[in-house]
Amino acid sequence: MKLVRFGPPDDEKPGVEIDGVRYDCSGNFSDWDREFFQFGGKEILTHLIADPANLRPVDAGERWAAPIPRPGKVVCIGLNYRDHAAETGMPVPERPIVFLKGANCVVGPRDEIKIPRGSKKTDWEVELGIVISRDARYLQSKAQAAEHVAGYCVANDVSEREFQIEKSGGQWSQGKCFDTFCPVGPYLVTPDEIDEVQNLGMTLKVNGETMQNGSTATMVFDALELVLRLSQFMTLEAGDLICTGTPPGVGMGKNPPRFLRAGDVVELSIDGLGTQKLMCVDA
Repeated sequence: MKLVRFGPPDDEKPGVEIDGVRYDCSGNFSDWDREFFQFGGKEILTHLIADPANLRPVDAGERWAAPIPRPGKVVCIGLNYRDHAAETGMPVPERPIVFLKGANCVVGPRDEIKIPRGSKKTDWEVELGIVISRDARYLQSKAQAAEHVAGYCVANDVSEREFQIEKSGGQWSQGKCFDTFCPVGPYLVTPDEIDEVQNLGMTLKVNGETMQNGSTATMVFDALELVLRLSQFMTLEAGDLICTGTPPGVGMGKNPPRFLRAGDVVELSIDGLGTQKLMCVDA
């Protein structure tokens, strides 16, 4: 199942994508929100879409919104790919490096990336996103973690490296929390549609030039291990988003470094999870 959302900002509606067509589910559900995931909405939806004739197709011109509404929190993992750690010259972490992005960062897969005022080092990061299906705390196993995953999606952990590293005072948030710094989607794909989440190809291009070409196979801590570990020191709530790290090829790792400017077009995709296409503009 592929969950989508559509419509103008602040007036998005929930839908599903079936065989390349988006269908409107707003007559049956208010949104793909915490209540939907926490209280069994997926099972009701499964019965509803068994016959797409029950649903109204969405106009092809409707905006693609993020497939989840504003989450309670966006939890991110740093240096979680062995080959990315190597390109930064940093050791592979012994435990997950955790930081948070503001929920205001989440936008749609075809929206604009707003380059912050004064930015010289806005960077890209294609990432596997995990959405939580029901509140999770003190999980005991990866099998139990799997029961708390609603699905997977493409995410872009956009980062301003000067603010993140050089002017941060040791914390990354200043470079991570600008508006539009977490495009998500186009879909939230349920786990049953993904054969092997730890073997998905990932690519990112800027103006048609391939910058990142990696695989979830090189993750240090796999998706379910992250859900398990995070649940030990925070409650993961239904609808929360976890961004799981990025493969090599980020702008600060290039020689010379390459960063985003207004007018750049960023395209990123993960096998089975869809593609984003984002225009960079000045904030």
